Amino acid sequence: MEREAGISRGFTKKTDEICIGEADREFWKKMKRAGALFDKIIEPENLRLAFWKASKGKRHRDDQRAFAENLDCELGRMRKELIDGSFSVGNYVRFKVYDPKEREISAASFSERVFHHALMNVCEPFFEKWLVFDTYACRKGKGQFRAIRRAQSFSKHYDFVLKADIKKFFDSVSHNVLKKILRHKFKDIQLLYWFDKIIDTYHTTIGYGLPIGNLTSQFFANIYLDPLDRYIKETLGMKGYVRYMDDFLVWHNSLQGLKEVKEAIRLFVEHELDLRLKDNTCLVRVSSGVSFLGMKIYSYTVRLNKQSVKRFVSKFKHYEYLLANNFIDEREFQERVTALTAFVAQADSLRWRQLFFNNI
Repeated sequence: MEREAGISRGFTKKTDEICIGEADREFWKKMKRAGALFDKIIEPENLRLAFWKASKGKRHRDDQRAFAENLDCELGRMRKELIDGSFSVGNYVRFKVYDPKEREISAASFSERVFHHALMNVCEPFFEKWLVFDTYACRKGKGQFRAIRRAQSFSKHYDFVLKADIKKFFDSVSHNVLKKILRHKFKDIQLLYWFDKIIDTYHTTIGYGLPIGNLTSQFFANIYLDPLDRYIKETLGMKGYVRYMDDFLVWHNSLQGLKEVKEAIRLFVEHELDLRLKDNTCLVRVSSGVSFLGMKIYSYTVRLNKQSVKRFVSKFKHYEYLLANNFIDEREFQERVTALTAFVAQADSLRWRQLFFNNI
C-alpha cells in the first residue's frame, strides 16, 4: 500500500532533511517562496495595527495599559529590538483550562502578542494561499459551521467514513520538521530567524511542542498538517476530506479501500510528520452517523452528540450560578449564553433548544 499510495516526502536520518519526491516536485516548482516580508512587518503602521488587534478584549489589563500609555516609545523600542534581534520572546504565563478536557494554556506577554499580530498581519495571506480548501480551523470565512456542513455534504455521496485525529497534537509537533516546512514556504532570513526563536521558546519534550495560546501556533499547526492534506487529497486521490485542526474525516465507497487509506495515512503521519494517530481512529457507515466537532453528522441531518448536550446544560447552569451570586452582570450573562447557544444552533436542534429554555 505504501508504494501504491505514492508516499513521497521522507524524513531521512542521515541528512535530517525533508526529501521532495516526484509526486510533490511539480507542486513545489509552482510555489514561489515568500520573501522581503520582514521590512513590512516592522513598519510603524503595521506595528500600530498589531497593537490595536492585541488590545482587543485586553484593555482592562495592566500590561496593556502600561504599553498604551507609552505607545510610540514601546513600538519604537520593539522595532529596534526586532531589527537587532534582542526582542524577548517566550515570556509565558501558564494556566490550565477544562473546556471540555484539560489543556495547558501558555499566554504570551502583551508585547509578544503585539509582535505575533505584526507577524501575521503580513504572513497570514501567504499561509492562507498555501492551504487546501477543505481545512477549516483558524481561517477567515471557514470555521466549525462550514466544516460541519461540508462534512454533511460529503456524507450524502459516500457509504463509509474514516474518523481520525492526532495524538497530543500540539505537544507532538516536531520543531525540526516545522522549521523545514516553513523554509519551503518562506525565504526571508530575518523572518525565519524570528519564527525559529518563537518555536524554540516552548517544548514538552526537547524539540517537540507548540504552546496553546499563541496566535502563531494556530498558523504553525495548520501549515504543519498541510503535507497530510495534500497527501490525502492529491496523492491518495480522496475527494471527500475535511480537516479541522488535527481532527479529520475521509470518505470512501469501499470499506476495504478505506482500510487501505487508513493504513497509508498512519504510515505517512508517523514517518513523514513524526506524529501518531489516536487509538480511537475508526471506520463507520455513513448511515450510522459520525461524531465530529461535537456533532453527530448524517447525510440528512446534523445532531448534537451526547457530550455536547451535557456540556451545554452544565455551562448554562454555571452561568446562572455566576449571575445569581453577582460574579457577572446581566449583560455578560447574555453574551455568554448567546455564544453557548450559537454553538448548539449549528446542529438541527431548534426543538431541543425550545424545550430546554421553556423548562427553565
